Formats: sequence, structure tokens, C-alpha cells
Amino acid sequence: MFIAMNRFKVKHGSEAEFERVWRERDSYIAAVPGFVTFNLMKGPSRDEYVLYVSHTHWRTKSDFEAWTKSEAFRAAHRDASNNKVNYIGPPEFEGFESVLALEPA
Repeated sequence: MFIAMNRFKVKHGSEAEFERVWRERDSYIAAVPGFVTFNLMKGPSRDEYVLYVSHTHWRTKSDFEAWTKSEAFRAAHRDASNNKVNYIGPPEFEGFESVLALEPA
């Protein structure tokens, strides 16, 4: 399993617009080989921003990397720069490969 995360520092007052953009955009990701699930998560509020994380699970790191080189990825991110007004700085990417997985009995 591979988890890809982007952290977004969203300016106070821009939370609803940020969430709307994510709800209404076509991510083109659902049919991509190796894609498992996506979550947009709202985190703590700080003095200058509210932290959000986009969190995708992939079957493998190679599946994720193939997605980042695909036409679907380019289409999904085509308008991303239009929303920078809502952020403080660029998104911060973090990728994680599973080294241990536990499941319910």
C-alpha cells in the first residue's frame, strides 16, 4: 500500500470555498488502476490558517507514480492554480509506503 498526502494551509474564511472546489471538481481518479480511496480531511485551526490534508490510498507506489504521469492527472489539476488565493504557500506533499498492516480479525 502507498499513501499520498498533500497538506494545504487554507486561509481563515476560505474553508467553505476550498471544500466546495474539492466536492465539485472532477478528479478523474476513480478509474485509475491501483487507486483505492480518497479522503479530504480538515485538521486543526492555527493562527493564520486551517490545515487540510488530501489523502489517497494506492495499491502500490508505482500505481501512484503512473497516475502522476497520466492525462487523467493533468486534467484533474488543470485548474489548480486558480485556487491559490485560498492557500498560504503551496501544498506540501508526503508519500508513505506500508511496512506493516493490521486488519480486524
